[in-house]
Amino acid sequence: MEKPLNQQVVFITGAASGIGLACAYRFAQEGAAVIGFDISEGEQWQQVSDITDKQQLIAGDVMSLEQQQAAVQHAVDRYGALDVIITSAGIGDAGPVHMVEQDAWQRVIDINLTGTFLSIKAALPQMMKQRSGSIITVASVEGQIASEGGSSYNASKAAVINLTKNVAMDYGQMGIRANAICPGFIETPMFNSVMDHMPEMKESVRKEHKLGRFGQPEEMAGIAYFLASKDASFVTGQAIAGDGGYTCGPSHDIVSMMGLT
Repeated sequence: MEKPLNQQVVFITGAASGIGLACAYRFAQEGAAVIGFDISEGEQWQQVSDITDKQQLIAGDVMSLEQQQAAVQHAVDRYGALDVIITSAGIGDAGPVHMVEQDAWQRVIDINLTGTFLSIKAALPQMMKQRSGSIITVASVEGQIASEGGSSYNASKAAVINLTKNVAMDYGQMGIRANAICPGFIETPMFNSVMDHMPEMKESVRKEHKLGRFGQPEEMAGIAYFLASKDASFVTGQAIAGDGGYTCGPSHDIVSMMGLT
């Protein structure tokens, strides 16, 4: 049975910005011990460390199993357990297959998929020892449905979803749960760095969210909070979309014609 959030130890990759940072902030607010892991220095991490003294950002690369194992061991040595892992580290890239260079393809697969695999691999020994734990991967709605020109990213996130389901199947009887969060288009630094150069496309994508807006990192942190809590103790192997209705289906502005906007 999951501990109260204020007693949990949480390991978050990609914790220096975006969804990972929002998760770190939310769990810190709830009183959890948070070990962040990121290749970046994390200028915004101070907002997390200002909450309590149970937070630390460790510099490291998700492509290194050894570095992640060391970070997990640090969390266990300092706090005595590892209750939650959130795999938020990831990158975006775009292009139809014939335009994607092999090295660009491989980089997306390496960081988004292999990095997630290595994070889970680093966390599992302690969770197996405890016979408890919540593994929360960050996939994407683009891993559930395809999007134009997103071959490498979409493939990597679809694979993360199935990897998560496999983990749920393989370790469920040891008390370990695994679920994927599938965000829609969330206003993160990575999102803005791409979309701000394409205002017309950005507006088109916004309209496909049935709530008429993009999501916020804090909203994805709320889903992670639920998945780590006792309220989700019977939830495993799920890909939960936090997408403002993006995956409901295509829009054709009929609601505007009917006066529903």
